[in-house]
Amino acid sequence: MTVEIQGTTARAEWAQLIAKVAAHQDRVAFAELFSYFAPRIKTFMQRSGSSEARAEELAQEAMLTVWRKAALFDPATASPSTWIFTIARNLRIDAFRRERRVGMAEASDVEIEFQVDEAPLPDARLATFQIGQRVQTALDELSDEQMRVIELSFFEEKAHAEIARILEIPLGTVKSRLRLAMSRLRTLLGDFS
Repeated sequence: MTVEIQGTTARAEWAQLIAKVAAHQDRVAFAELFSYFAPRIKTFMQRSGSSEARAEELAQEAMLTVWRKAALFDPATASPSTWIFTIARNLRIDAFRRERRVGMAEASDVEIEFQVDEAPLPDARLATFQIGQRVQTALDELSDEQMRVIELSFFEEKAHAEIARILEIPLGTVKSRLRLAMSRLRTLLGDFS
């Protein structure tokens, strides 16, 4: 299955691979997941400001977490790529916080006294979680074709021309699907305030 899979078929097949890892610790299924997602996670980390070596570390750590926590994946809650990239994003945030703490340990007592805790307050974390749930619900309302174009454009950061090549559709169709998907999302999400 080492070819790029598209649309609903892709989500279903990635979900099946995660289920095999969860149920049987299937190394072949995990290798398939790793070969597809690890390079994409590394690119995501590098675009988020990590060095190449740090991005590689975080990608491997994310995939190790996928291996360990595969049983926690629920396809009704999130798509496989969303679940995996959320793991990666959370690991990046944790690594950043650890690095900040190490830097803080070297600060003098006076500096520590005047440092501001920039961690989000519980109500802000709850609001962020609720917004995330609304966005996931809205994404689930999109057609498979629109969702695939959204995934390629925003999660995998592919150019429109590359999306057209991958999906084997005209460039105008890619743009049209993106425009319709974004319009649908705006309608479904309404106003966040």
